[in-house]
Amino acid sequence: MDGQTLNGPIAEKASPFSIASILVSMTLAAVGSGIMLAYVPFILTKSAAPWAAGAAVTAVAFGGLIGCLVGGPLIKRVGHARLFACSMAIVVISAVLIGADLPTYVWIFARGLYGAAANVNFIIAQSWLNHAASNEWRGRAMSFFYMAYVLGLGCGAWVFGQVPADGNLAPLAVIFFTALAILPIGLTRLPNPPPPASVSVNIRMAWRISPVGLIGVLASGGLSMLVQGFTPIYAASNKVSQADVALMMFVMQTGLLFIQYPLGVLSDRIDRRYVLVITCVLIVAAGFAALFVSFQTMAILMLVFLLFAGSVETVYSIANAHANDRADPGDFVPLSSTLLVAWSAAATVVPLGVTLLTPAFGQHTFIYAVMMVAVAYAAYVLWRLKERQAVPVDERENFGIRSAQMPNATVLTEPGTEKPGK
Repeated sequence: MDGQTLNGPIAEKASPFSIASILVSMTLAAVGSGIMLAYVPFILTKSAAPWAAGAAVTAVAFGGLIGCLVGGPLIKRVGHARLFACSMAIVVISAVLIGADLPTYVWIFARGLYGAAANVNFIIAQSWLNHAASNEWRGRAMSFFYMAYVLGLGCGAWVFGQVPADGNLAPLAVIFFTALAILPIGLTRLPNPPPPASVSVNIRMAWRISPVGLIGVLASGGLSMLVQGFTPIYAASNKVSQADVALMMFVMQTGLLFIQYPLGVLSDRIDRRYVLVITCVLIVAAGFAALFVSFQTMAILMLVFLLFAGSVETVYSIANAHANDRADPGDFVPLSSTLLVAWSAAATVVPLGVTLLTPAFGQHTFIYAVMMVAVAYAAYVLWRLKERQAVPVDERENFGIRSAQMPNATVLTEPGTEKPGK
């Protein structure tokens, strides 16, 4: 009996407990990723060329773009379970390369490998969740998945604060958690979903459906990589201790709960574009505060960066929801494919630009860039509010928590064009 035949009857009987293996695997993988997310910039900032830490951020994003493009074809070739093991093996290889005493360019290459493997893992996990979950609880399952993964990243950052930065204990911890993450998926009885759809990019169609959504996803790609990637570099450059860097990275991840969720609920009640403008105002306010709050008051600074990170996450989730509100079911796959690639492309280009400009404009360059992107996007949304009417509330999909650190890869999991849960 093949996977597609199995998928039908089992998917109908699947319970929330049946997807625990996927959630546990990805949360363990997130812990390892969180360790490396804090460790690499902390070490490179202190011991390598000034451009190296920023280049590592760009490498992760570029690897993620490659992962978006090759993930679907590879799943078709070998299946979800085998590819999950292979991509986790690549994460282990990247950690080994970083843990060895090798030149800086090898670290940057290793971060690129990680970026590609991580996005493939997202595609696989979202695929399994999307097909195992029933319509009644799919939205809750996906929201819980995003929250668990992001909080796993935060826990990984906290773990980094508990181990010596010198030596290779942090990369060894990454290898440990990644190896653990392979076990639940390897032992799961859930059948492989049907082969995923191909990535089809149609910028013109995405622009026709929702310019605000397309530009918002582009903006969020740059915003997310800047805030998540450059904050530990910024802190380490200002002689912040390893423990405080780790705690700051942990606190930032909680923005998904304290900032995105209430703004998302608000976007279900009023025009989402107004909420996007509010979110951009919060980003600019957090940016101004980050420029002036001293590192001597770490508790206040951590709250500022909680607002910073949570607001950036919100731009992605609401812009994505706004685009889907306006899409016909037949346009869902090409629209989501285009948004996925657009996010990844912006996440690569914007950090690269900031890395090149930082020597000239200083360590605050990434904050200036985030504020400029937020102001420009808010101005565009306000202009569009005059051009197009809102979608009635009763015609929208309900808002679901999403992370800008895990772009929506469910598009690669749908063999057809019908929206899940519709």
